[in-house]
Amino acid sequence: MPQPPAVLAFDTFGTVVDWHGSIAREIRALHPQVDGAAFARAWRAGYQPAMERVRSGALGWTLIDDLHRLILDEILPRFGLQAMPEDARRQLNKAWHRLDPWPDVLNGLARLKRHYTICTLSNGNIGLLTNMAKRAGLPWDCILSAEVFRAYKPDPATYLGVARVFDLPPGEVMLVAAHHSDLAAARACGLQTAYIERPLEFGADQPKDVSPQPGNDLHCRDFNDLAARLGA
Repeated sequence: MPQPPAVLAFDTFGTVVDWHGSIAREIRALHPQVDGAAFARAWRAGYQPAMERVRSGALGWTLIDDLHRLILDEILPRFGLQAMPEDARRQLNKAWHRLDPWPDVLNGLARLKRHYTICTLSNGNIGLLTNMAKRAGLPWDCILSAEVFRAYKPDPATYLGVARVFDLPPGEVMLVAAHHSDLAAARACGLQTAYIERPLEFGADQPKDVSPQPGNDLHCRDFNDLAARLGA
């Protein structure tokens, strides 16, 4: 690994928080007749296509909260929930603000924070990320979002934007993520990268392949493993 980074920038959905388990639990509690796991995956499946509409210019700049709502309205009929009233839709859409962290996250981030500047680099909007951090106790030094750069990952403006915010060369920033495509885009911009294994990101019934891939500076089981590898 090159010299230790000065800043660790964390992808959030799937890396820091368990979106699938959190959304599935909310749906099961509200609508026991609905397959919560399938609902969570369907909602998430619309995420990249919705952002691509923004990236392509087909849709003007739109916050993730608003994209989540567009996707929600599209999938409700598939689960027999087309009659859900407006207030309930707004409340359910805020489920993305209430995602629970993985079990290793709070301890791992506390260790890393003692030695490094830690921030988000998420496609989630600032309000969403702030509410999530407040509820879960995530100890970020700074919340950076696609909203700051008006560009969604993997646009280089996001990765290079972190370096610019902290007045650092890209090589002194490390992206921490559970998604190889995110890490590859960061590496192309000169950032260091650390892969975090999240085999249950899509639920226990759809385990994810977390085997190592070439290119990353670090491959870690979880945030505590990352802290140990970085001497924190």
